[in-house]
Parts: sequence; structure tokens; C-alpha cells
Amino acid sequence: MPLTQGPKDHERPLSVNPFLGAANPVGDMTGAPPKHRLPEGPMAPSTAYQLVHDELMLDGNARLNLATFVTTWMEPEAGVLMMECRDKNMIDKDEYPRTAELERRCVAMLADLWHVPDPSSAVGCSTTGSSEACMLAGMALKRRWALRNADRYPSKDARPNLVMGINVQVCWEKFCTFWEVEARQVPMEGERFHLDPQAAAELCDENTIGVVGILGSTFDGSYEPIAELCAALDALQERTGLDIPVHVDGASGAMIAPFLDEDLVWDFRLPRVASINTSGHKYGLVYPGVGWALWRTAQALPEELVFRVNYLGGDMPTFALNFSRPGAQVAAQYYTFLRLGRQGFKAVQQASRDVARSLAERIEAMGDFRLLTRGDQLPVLAFTTADGVTSYDVFDVARRLRENGWLVPAYTFPANRQDLSVLRLVCRNGFSEDLADLFENDLTRLLPELRRQPRPLTEDRAAATAFHH
Repeated sequence: MPLTQGPKDHERPLSVNPFLGAANPVGDMTGAPPKHRLPEGPMAPSTAYQLVHDELMLDGNARLNLATFVTTWMEPEAGVLMMECRDKNMIDKDEYPRTAELERRCVAMLADLWHVPDPSSAVGCSTTGSSEACMLAGMALKRRWALRNADRYPSKDARPNLVMGINVQVCWEKFCTFWEVEARQVPMEGERFHLDPQAAAELCDENTIGVVGILGSTFDGSYEPIAELCAALDALQERTGLDIPVHVDGASGAMIAPFLDEDLVWDFRLPRVASINTSGHKYGLVYPGVGWALWRTAQALPEELVFRVNYLGGDMPTFALNFSRPGAQVAAQYYTFLRLGRQGFKAVQQASRDVARSLAERIEAMGDFRLLTRGDQLPVLAFTTADGVTSYDVFDVARRLRENGWLVPAYTFPANRQDLSVLRLVCRNGFSEDLADLFENDLTRLLPELRRQPRPLTEDRAAATAFHH
């Protein structure tokens, strides 16, 4: 008999997770549950699963989505690892120190890959993707500019601006809007579909916080000439004394060029490059969403932007827009780095480039299309209809391909090439030569029908494509 006797536990029911209880037998699933309000009672987990599963079948097949740069296939082992880490909060570094350590190792690996002057003291962080990473890099550029101009900012006469090509991803336009920075954009001209270094330098002045160079434009897959951009800004500094830093948006190319274009100088080897971002969930080969932002030195990231949070019993430095997020993607990124190494990454990215180049040659041989890019930078090819094609346009092609399950973006270029509409194919790991053959066969089979059209038939161009830049 116990020396002390507590409350009579048997007199009250146990507190259990409601999910562990039986489903409401009254409803018995005789009617469909409401879609826009909570059901009155619970249902069996198998029933709830089936309802959601069946509705999601109407989504497109991610492997056939040639619009997205985002990873759509990983090894089963990576999926298991992510499931094991799905409940770990990335922000709880005291609670999950090994997950935090994997993040630090990934930053160190990227620092070495991108030639940070002192990789052992690399400054960087994981993010939910390149969009957040770009926001962080832009914030650092603006704060560094503000500190240098503290004698005249803030004032109505000192409005910060950011110079970029008009081909930048929309996150840069968001940054300028959210943080009240003037966006100065270099338009496209002729067959130049990205930023011109000299034109960018001419847009700079004493209020320019930085220039963004894109290593892999989403419009056509081409690299912007980062070294030439830095040289133009070096010449600007010699003439005017203006010292303008460069941020490289390497959302895709920063995980391609180090392995396939080793002689291309675009990264921290260029002294003017202050920061770089990439998307781990693009050619970093990880499911969404994970991105990375790195700075050349600690001085490139102003200390006042780094918050030290007393959270769950520890002092934790953090620099991010988001707070709680799963650690699964960071673990998967480390797994991928460990799994492939330099040689493995080179093999995977080379395979994607080979598929892109081969497909570009076959599409050009059809005679109906003109290639703008051929997959020899990013594994991406962009093409438009040939001059003699008048019975259909790229929007008709995108619409008809969608009938066969292929999601191929068709879109019009921005200023000053609004006259140009293209199709773009993103060749990712998992888009194999066999799938490329199937795509070629489907496109070849459609061409006779498209050629017989009296005119382009797509009236709603926005509905004809899955692409939203």
C-alpha cells in the first residue's frame, strides 16, 4: 500500500488526443463534408485522407512540369530523412543543436564552393528560398548604404535605389516596394535579354545601394556577365569615387556554374561581390523550400540586422524574415551535399545540361521554331516560332501540350521586347532523356494539327500556360 494516496484517478476519464478516439458514428459519412467551414464532427483518418488525396489528383504531374525550376524528385532515402525531421523547428537551435550544426556545415560548404576569402569565418544562413534570401541581401545593401550616408539619410533628397535588369525575378520588385527602394531597371534590347553592364553602371549614383546580377535568368536561362558588371563598376569608381557593391542572385546558376563552368569568374573571387544567394530547392536538388544567403565578410552584414533572441533558454543570433520553419529541408540539403560531393553534383548537372542541349537540337530540327538559348548555361532552352509560322503561336503550343500533361510556360518578354513571346523548358534532375523523347514525340505529333489552323487560336493567353514569372 502506498504511503501517500493521491486523487482517485479512476474517477475521471483520461485526457487523450481527440485524434485517437473513434470517428463520430452518427454522421457515418452519409453526406459530403462542407468545404468552407469546419465539419460538425470528426471523421475516420482514412476517409479524410482519401478525400484530400482524390482532390489533389487533379493537380498536374510535377515531373512533367517543365515550367518550374524547383526540384520535383529526390531519392527515397532523402524523403525518409525529411519525414524524420519534419517536426524539428529550425529556429530552436538549443533544442535541435545537430540540425543547427548541419546548417552551419552547409554554409561552410557553400562558402568554399563560392570562394569566400576566409571560408572558416563564413557569414550566411538558410532561408525558405531565394526570395527570402534576396530580401535579406537587399536589406544588408540598404543598411550599409544608410550607414555610409547617415549625414543625409533619411531625407527627401536621398532616396535609395537598386539597379538591376528588367529580367529579375519578381522578388526584387517586391523588395523595392516593401523597403521603399527605387528600382532602376535596364531594359532588354535586340537579342540581349538580360542586363548590360555599361547601362547598369550609367544608372548608378550616390543613392545606389547596389547592383543585382543574375546568374541564370528565368526568362531564357542565360548568365548575366558578372565579371564585366564588376569591371564597369570598377571604372565608375575610378571616375566618380562611387563604390557600388554587387549582389549575385544565383538562385539557379550558383549551383550549376561551380560544377560545369569552373573557369567562369562570377563569385567572391570578384572583390566587388558582397553577397550571393541560391535556391537549395532548385539546382541544389532539394524539395522546396530552402535557400541560402552568404556574405563576403561579417562587415558586409551590418551587426544591427542580426537579432539575438533569448529563446528556449539560450542566446541565439538570427537574421531572417521568417521564424519557425521545419528543419527537414536543411537536413536534406546536407544529405545531398554529402551524398553527391563535387563529382556527383557535376555528373547530375551535366546530365541535365546534356538533355537540354539535345532537346534544343531536336526542336530546332523541326523547322517551326527559332532557339534563343540552347541549355549551354542553365539547363534551360527558350524558343519562339520561326518567322514563317503564322497559323499558330507559342500560346497555342503551350495549350496543346497541356492536353498531354506537359506544363510548358509561354510568355511575353518585358521592355523593350514585348514583341517577343517564347516557350521555355527547364531541364531538371529527373527529366531524363527518355522523358525528353516523349516530349519530342508529343510535340512532333501536334505540329501537323497546329500547321492546319487558320490562325493562332488561343484567346486567353494567361490560361494557356502554367507560367507566372
